[in-house]
Amino acid sequence: MHNKPIKIATDKFTIDGVKNFMLESKLDDQIMIVTLTNGKTNSITRETLEQLKDCVDKTNQDKEIKGIILTGQNRFFSSGFDLYTFMGFNNRDEAIEFLGFADKVFLDLFICSKPVICAMNGHAAAGGLILAMASDYRLITDHPKIKVGMSEIKIGVPLSVAQSAIMRFGLDSDKKFRDLMYFGDMMDVTTAHQKGIVDELLAPENLINRAKELVKMWIDTPARPFCRLKEELKMETARMIRRRMADTDWQKALDCFFDKQVKDTLAFVQSTME
Repeated sequence: MHNKPIKIATDKFTIDGVKNFMLESKLDDQIMIVTLTNGKTNSITRETLEQLKDCVDKTNQDKEIKGIILTGQNRFFSSGFDLYTFMGFNNRDEAIEFLGFADKVFLDLFICSKPVICAMNGHAAAGGLILAMASDYRLITDHPKIKVGMSEIKIGVPLSVAQSAIMRFGLDSDKKFRDLMYFGDMMDVTTAHQKGIVDELLAPENLINRAKELVKMWIDTPARPFCRLKEELKMETARMIRRRMADTDWQKALDCFFDKQVKDTLAFVQSTME
């Protein structure tokens, strides 16, 4: 199979290998390549999350699909969540519904039964970096202008339950998590590589080929032991996420979206991206 379009039909959209809403999806060498395509910065909307969930579900269900490569278009991998979404919450219930759904999609990606490689073609910030951390391995284009980081603390928005746990798992260190989240600095790709935030720096023309090579290396083995190894590696973190989502009052933190300073900061940041 090579460059075979796929169709994932729902009551809202169809993914069939052409640009459609917030991402593109195609099968290439039996690997699902998912490209974020929303505007200049590939921000993450509700539609992005719905389509990504369908891609993960399709990968889990179809034995012929070997894994997922997650990438972006143009100069960004992803700037994170669409700030208009955050500014548009009318009440806490709307924020709870959106962030609760986002957490479920991040968790689905985190525990996808097949290899997930994040091939960051450009800048990765906030929710974009969380998508990368939910993946099994992170590649990034080696370019001095590309920046990586988490700016939430500077705009007044905390991480949710799943987001925090996935970031901590990916960083493999409470200290790395502290430094990345508390300071909110954006770093170049060389620094990100030195800190273990990304696994490999590559020329842009090699990014997708290397990602495909990794997927095939891990899945094209007798009985596919990678799948069980991944399940064992991530099982406890996934259980903790589900438990905390069910048992803790994480919703209180979402009142931040109705703070005037936060709203003004979100509006300012959005204006710099347009």
